[in-house]
Amino acid sequence: MEAIQKEPSMRVLKWFFLVVDLAFIMYFSATAMGLIPAEYAYSDYTNPILVAWNWSFFPLDMAISLTGLSAIYLHRKRCKEWKSIALISLVLTFCSGLMAISYWGIRLELDPVWWIPNLALMLYPLFFIPRFLKV
Repeated sequence: MEAIQKEPSMRVLKWFFLVVDLAFIMYFSATAMGLIPAEYAYSDYTNPILVAWNWSFFPLDMAISLTGLSAIYLHRKRCKEWKSIALISLVLTFCSGLMAISYWGIRLELDPVWWIPNLALMLYPLFFIPRFLKV
């Protein structure tokens, strides 16, 4: 029997977008202002190479925030383009989480403070992406 393809819904997805997108903006704002205490930061937090690695995520994470918040806005305005923008945001979010998890895995650093949020970034889009894809 053929599976029924559900229409993507913004009802739940908007909350994921809001939490993730605003968290990225707050994280990079706090990082730029030096507000994150070293004991809560990733290992080698002050190493210039790791500082550059961390900031290398800035364009990607801001693109995620821009597309996620735009999808919410477009959905409220009843513009059908919200679906394409939401899909882009979900795919980029997965990629951001995957890149971070790959890095920490290569370094064999298993700190749950960094793994849990990045695994969440990888996994939550996988529940929504199939609803945006036509069979």
